[in-house]
Amino acid sequence: MAAIAPPTRRRLEIQGFVGIDDATLAEVAPWLRFSPAVCTVWMATGTVLASPVLLWTLAAIALLGAILPFHPFDLAYNLGIRHLARTRPLPRNGPPRRFACAMASVWLAATGWAFNGGATVTGYVLGGLLTAVAALVSTTDICIPSLVYRALFGRKRADFVATPR
Repeated sequence: MAAIAPPTRRRLEIQGFVGIDDATLAEVAPWLRFSPAVCTVWMATGTVLASPVLLWTLAAIALLGAILPFHPFDLAYNLGIRHLARTRPLPRNGPPRRFACAMASVWLAATGWAFNGGATVTGYVLGGLLTAVAALVSTTDICIPSLVYRALFGRKRADFVATPR
């Protein structure tokens, strides 16, 4: 049976992944970083290139991640990568992680508008900060927007049993 480190479990529970047994969580924990990592690379590219189109496209994808019980990039893992890796499907995203997607969607849209409107410095600051936040969750499982969600809404709304897709 695989073990999940207590700090990793806690960080994932803050994101809303609760009620998942240790073996399952240990197996999928690294893959829960997949979508945030793809987003990080995309938003960094959009920021470096000062590209409103790249940023607005990612904003629309993030909005889907806020509305759906999964992030669209999770489909790449669940429909393909997991079969190659011989791992279980990712659990559904809970309210804290979907809230994070909603925040990212608004932030990406604002960053794109800044670049589109000629406010390049503002665009680089917004894009750089968002990329740093996304890189943090991609590398450490520390999700600042999920912490904000918990501060605003508490544990009760965030805690539910995450079921596999």
